[in-house]
Amino acid sequence: MLRLKNVDAGYGDIQVLWDVSFHVDAKEFVVLVGANGAGKSTIMKTISSLIRPTRGEVLFEDQHLDRLPPYRIIEAGIAHVPEGRQLFPEMTVKENLELGSLAPNAKARRKETLEWVLELFPRLKERQKQLAGTMSGGEQQMCAIARGLMSRPKMVLFDEPSLGLSPLLTQEIFRLAQQVHREGLTILMVEQNVKQTLAICDRAYVLENGRIVLEGKGRELLENEQVKQAFLGI
Repeated sequence: MLRLKNVDAGYGDIQVLWDVSFHVDAKEFVVLVGANGAGKSTIMKTISSLIRPTRGEVLFEDQHLDRLPPYRIIEAGIAHVPEGRQLFPEMTVKENLELGSLAPNAKARRKETLEWVLELFPRLKERQKQLAGTMSGGEQQMCAIARGLMSRPKMVLFDEPSLGLSPLLTQEIFRLAQQVHREGLTILMVEQNVKQTLAICDRAYVLENGRIVLEGKGRELLENEQVKQAFLGI
């Protein structure tokens, strides 16, 4: 479904990704784990065409994403839930959600999709008229996820969804990500919370200094000595 082939990317003269290749199959839950600064968010921005690769290809259902402007990525069927949530704090929850359905195909199904999303996130249903900036961090993250779903995507990119959240809220966000996956959506998540994400995903890739260094099933990597030493402090 999604395939990166030999991708180099970065910011100006600073190269961050080096020969990155990986794939995500339809309806998989795949995680990219790595330390802060390993290049995880750069991969997400490259997939979303916010950064252009200097080498290599980014393909989604055989379509070249690296040749499309960012707004066309949403139309292709990919929703990006960004790091730090990036909601519009002075707008209501409902208004933020509606912004997620501006693409023509999503806009045509906005009412139906909103009902579906609010069933998935009953807390947001109670807070539709509340300003997004007045909600808790966990509720704002729920709103960011729900806004992504409003585009009716085939695949959702989660960029550090547990960032700044308490352990209890982190568990809730991961539970919601699993629920979204059970709805039939393909998930690619980048996370620093290695132990919890490896426990819930189908497969994972380990990123170090902009390179993929390990690949395997999530629970198998939990038992990998290199992963234990590098990320779990064991």
